[in-house]
Amino acid sequence: MTDTLFYRQFRDVGRDLYRSGLVSSHGGNISVRLGERLLIKRRGVMLSRLRPSDLIETGLFQDDENTPLCSTELIVHRAIYRATPALAVVHAHPRAAVALSFSRDEIVPLDSEGGAVLGRVPVVAVARPSGSPELAQAVARALQQHPIVLVRSHGSFAAGETLEQAFQRTSVLEESCEIVWRVEVMGR
Repeated sequence: MTDTLFYRQFRDVGRDLYRSGLVSSHGGNISVRLGERLLIKRRGVMLSRLRPSDLIETGLFQDDENTPLCSTELIVHRAIYRATPALAVVHAHPRAAVALSFSRDEIVPLDSEGGAVLGRVPVVAVARPSGSPELAQAVARALQQHPIVLVRSHGSFAAGETLEQAFQRTSVLEESCEIVWRVEVMGR
């Protein structure tokens, strides 16, 4: 049985990601590191309606009987935990951020919160932007230097000490991208 505290964190962050419009009904995934293991969202379930059985514990360094149940982005989450001190990862599909990812190699927030929380956000481009070894390597490398990375045409991966911190970074990225877009529309 999943620890009640972890379940509540997953449930609340999953619900908030969906309600904030940062993921579609079945999109995105979240995880936490548990030493040599990790806890990650089950493949194909809705983040906004997580149940305790939707959290899958598996190995950080090797597969086990639970691995096939894990999110298709497990390879990316594992790479992040191996390469960084992150204890939590949020992967989302923020609309404004994804839209901007088509036209730039980094996001430079114009707002003070975005600048303070995120700094510059790299945009990585890979041939297979979902669940591939190439994606895992590119994202993990970027997160060694930045708290969040944007994958062109796909979405963001935020690392943090907690799920709430990784969610905050995701939320701030989307707000900063909305501001960049609005400023550009206004011609400034």
